[in-house]
Amino acid sequence: MSYHQLTLEERYIISFMLKRKCTKGEIAEATGRHISTIYREIGRNYARHDGWYRAWIADDYARGRRHKSPRGCRFSEEQWAKVRALIERKLSPEQAAAEIKEFQDFSISHETIYQYIYQERRHGGRLYEHLRRRPKRRRKRGAKHQPRAVFADRRNISERGESVERRARIGHWEGDTVYGADRHHCLLTLVERKTGFAIITKLRSRTVAETTRAILAAIQSHPGMFKTITFDNGIEFMGYRRIESLTGVKCYYANPYHSWERGSIENFNGLVRQYVPKGSCMIHLTQVNCNRIARELNSRPRKRYGFKTPKELFYAYN
Repeated sequence: MSYHQLTLEERYIISFMLKRKCTKGEIAEATGRHISTIYREIGRNYARHDGWYRAWIADDYARGRRHKSPRGCRFSEEQWAKVRALIERKLSPEQAAAEIKEFQDFSISHETIYQYIYQERRHGGRLYEHLRRRPKRRRKRGAKHQPRAVFADRRNISERGESVERRARIGHWEGDTVYGADRHHCLLTLVERKTGFAIITKLRSRTVAETTRAILAAIQSHPGMFKTITFDNGIEFMGYRRIESLTGVKCYYANPYHSWERGSIENFNGLVRQYVPKGSCMIHLTQVNCNRIARELNSRPRKRYGFKTPKELFYAYN
């Protein structure tokens, strides 16, 4: 079996679990990596100024070791202009490299694109702002989690069937809310686990009634394409009984503060933040804007699907 470098997503899982004081063995199990890989990763890539492990810093260190000198000078200005155009469309370097290989008359690796972006940044460029990765500010020491809702007869995520866990069939979704600066105007995001197809709905308020209404509308607009939905423990998802009684769609709930149990929606929300950065207010965001964002994200080629788009895969089943 060939070895693959740790991805940025895996490094975020490592960082998250270290903050939760998980053991190296638990981290290895969560990431599917050998425990020695976890020890080596943490030992080599901690932030040298304070000794903390941060995913984006670790990724930069690892990338720097693999590529000690910038490459890509053999490409012309015209070719770099094509690369820039794809990154400005908010495609990742991997997606841009695949798009160029498919439709252009030259080939370039995603690592070369990263090197170009970071070198440009050192000279005052702003292309890096189109990347999806956004460093997260570390929680202050001693800060406590906000209490989360505990629903009396909810189904735990452990009760989901094996086919759901393996993403063997279409129709199993994950749901979450993405909120703005005032924590009132927000978005409901739903992602289908097998295809990555997503729905984004603007919520007038982050209430049980409004969230339930939006979920029911999404189910009704895609008949037969919803079998289960997995939520976090936000109070806005207390309307699960109404959803189940009206649609027959079963609702499940992840364990509190176990965001990795809903990896599809967490990753998708990170993509949404490209369009709606943290700290921005959503009061002027309309459903038309949400539809455009969802359309763009559903039309992006994804590496894990062989660079097919979620839209292609979803409607192939519809």
